Amino acid sequence: MRKEECFYLGKIAKKFSFKGEVLAYLDTDEPELYENLESVFVECNKHLIPFFIETSSLHKNDFLRIRFEDVNTEEDADALVGNAIYLPLTMLPKLSGNKFYFHEVIGFEIEDQRLGVFGKIAAVNDTTAQPLFEVLNGEVEMLIPMIDHFLVKVDRENKKIIMDLPEGLVEMYL
Repeated sequence: MRKEECFYLGKIAKKFSFKGEVLAYLDTDEPELYENLESVFVECNKHLIPFFIETSSLHKNDFLRIRFEDVNTEEDADALVGNAIYLPLTMLPKLSGNKFYFHEVIGFEIEDQRLGVFGKIAAVNDTTAQPLFEVLNGEVEMLIPMIDHFLVKVDRENKKIIMDLPEGLVEMYL
């Protein structure tokens, strides 16, 4: 499985028991959706390795207590601590309406109600306090804040995001 075909679910945070169990931090708003997984991909040395799950249960809201097959000692568990966990994109719950996954809108056109289409979404930058669409208009890169108040419609059928942006925001880049 390639990383591009997967989504980041979380990270193995620490060991939990002397029998090889680990606690994985789940980077999701709905951890309960991932309580009964059969397997996950663990990133080891930049490769995704499938790990099969014997048992798992939610632990203190955001953590999943996991017992992997063939991980039976503290040393085995130690080797996994700090590694990222991934799942195939096909396992993401479907979203509708104006909710979307960041990877889903890459390549969508972006349209302002006043100005019309002004570029394509090249990436989403979520390392800032407010996530931003990185929009390309020819050679010009624009950063458009992903604020619910600005978002009018996610048009999946036409691969377009329609926004009502403040006057001057787009013009500042052009």
